[in-house]
Amino acid sequence: MKRLGAVVALLLLAGGLRAQPFEVAPVELVDRKAVFATVESVERTVARARIGGTVAELGIDEGDRIEAGQLIARVVDPKLERELTAIDAEIRALEAQLALARTERDRARELRQRGAIPQARLDEAEASFRVVQGQLAAARARRAVVEQRLAEGAVLAPASGRVLDVRVTAGTVILPGEVVAEIALETYILRARLPERHARFVREGDRVWIGPRGLGPATPVGEGRIVKVYPEIRQGRVVVDIAAEGIGSYFVGERARIEVEAGRRTVFLVPPRYIGQRFGVDFVRLEDGREVIIQRGLAREGGIEVLAGLRAGDRLVPIAER
Repeated sequence: MKRLGAVVALLLLAGGLRAQPFEVAPVELVDRKAVFATVESVERTVARARIGGTVAELGIDEGDRIEAGQLIARVVDPKLERELTAIDAEIRALEAQLALARTERDRARELRQRGAIPQARLDEAEASFRVVQGQLAAARARRAVVEQRLAEGAVLAPASGRVLDVRVTAGTVILPGEVVAEIALETYILRARLPERHARFVREGDRVWIGPRGLGPATPVGEGRIVKVYPEIRQGRVVVDIAAEGIGSYFVGERARIEVEAGRRTVFLVPPRYIGQRFGVDFVRLEDGREVIIQRGLAREGGIEVLAGLRAGDRLVPIAER
């Protein structure tokens, strides 16, 4: 008797847990179109050499992250070092001449006070002193200019970002203004080119679903928003920019699969447990026991799209039930 009671209890429990039939009803959904987008830098800049010479030091490579003001290369012009040496020798000579002119001026002042020399002789000594003093100041100014040119051999990063391209190698002879490296600033977006038939649907602020990246794990990245729709169709495509978190970890030019909103449509959404598959064919079971072949669509939140085979009002039972 106890055994029979347990069996009856299990049957009653199974009957109470039997799923209610699912009634098929149309649902309006946002239609998504899958396309590919590429990672682009909003702005790019270049680091240029300010003097001509030989690249004596190169401290970057493609893909490196750099900060604004960071030393990325050093250009050396041997002629500047020699010019600096020559100016230093000239300055030492003028300093000696200035000391002598100062001594002669001071002696002339003393003799003039005694009345031993005429005023013209004193004026001549004063003028000689001022001439040498001016020549020394000019030489020091020329030295400062050469020092500045030597300092301009340091090629500094104009902004923080990632190095896209290095145009030179150590030992390369370059001219003033020549590009040393191209840098992508640290503001990245996804740029997509959509078929023009979607142009009337996309708007700034629309949500975008970002799927797996080209070189990363095969898992969705997240969501983004359209921040710009370009008002020009090029080769039958509309260009849109998409902002999203984490784009800075991508490679510039890397592709990611995205889905954009492209209008709305009415579909039937059926929970997965009401859909079965046999010999590669999808089917559902109606409440009266009949099995109907269906055409499966995309998996959505809340169920799976059924594109054909069902009508509104059909009542389905889970495939596990007979």
